Amino acid sequence: MPEGELGEVTLADAAGAALPGTVQQEDGADTAVWAPETPLAYGTQYTLTATAVNADAEAATASATFTTVTPDTLSTPSIGPLDGQTVGVGMPIRVYFDEPVADKAAVERNLLVTSSTPTDGGWNWFSDTEVHFRPSQYWPENIDVRVDANLYGVDFGAGIWGEKNRAVSFAIGERHVSVADASTYQMQVYDGDQLVQTFPISAGSPENPSYNGPHVVTEMNRDRVMDSSTYGVPVDSPDGYRTPVEFAVRLSDSGEFVHAAPWSVAQQGNTNVSHGCINMSTENARWFFEFSLPGDVVEIQGSSAGTLRSDIHDWTIPWDEWQAGSALK
Repeated sequence: MPEGELGEVTLADAAGAALPGTVQQEDGADTAVWAPETPLAYGTQYTLTATAVNADAEAATASATFTTVTPDTLSTPSIGPLDGQTVGVGMPIRVYFDEPVADKAAVERNLLVTSSTPTDGGWNWFSDTEVHFRPSQYWPENIDVRVDANLYGVDFGAGIWGEKNRAVSFAIGERHVSVADASTYQMQVYDGDQLVQTFPISAGSPENPSYNGPHVVTEMNRDRVMDSSTYGVPVDSPDGYRTPVEFAVRLSDSGEFVHAAPWSVAQQGNTNVSHGCINMSTENARWFFEFSLPGDVVEIQGSSAGTLRSDIHDWTIPWDEWQAGSALK
């Protein structure tokens, strides 16, 4: 039927319930497309009926029945930061999957990040189950960010499909970037571009040096027990310990914190004696604890240790290497 026009289209499930939809045709296109207003359900039979009319007002009707895919497994990832949270300028977006993602490109194409101040950010796959997003530099301060994980109907590969769409919105707070120098035994604290505090510190000893590189604050505890067994050193060994501390600001998953250490005040400002943490007086640690926010950055330098490797070591990865970790490159 040449020169025909698409007329009425209906799509109904097996029970006869019709789904609303609209006919869409781009300017200059020869083909019209009917699209449902809502995504189709998994494992469901549908019948599509369409009518077309030609220039002579002759009508023709055709119908087809089909069944949508039934996934072996449905997957919904977890996303951090949490919806409604305010974080510091160093906090990356982290997406975790319960099952390995075989088709990373398909998933990444459907992870959309928008921000009130646009950035040049990109995704980097840390593993088959974890992908992070960050800009080339720290986030701009005082902006809003939204993550749309439009994964319903997306084939992850290996029989796994997206269970639903998710959206997470969060805020970036004030720019807090501190520089802890193990060679000068000082930590400079910046609020934006302004230096607001310089604290004497004691960093990791030569036997237990602190790691160099940008550390991201992930956790804050008013009171905490430092336990060497959490990173593989038995408490009852010669190098073991179990010590209560105050005002603990976690910097990594390898046991590095900024915390109060009244027992090392005499060494703060002149000697590194800690097990890798940044030691401060109780008064200074209290100030830093109250100033800090998850996602703030502490850049450690001047240590004899190597570069940080932690659950969040995103900012130690050069930008070109980070971009190469995208599945779309």
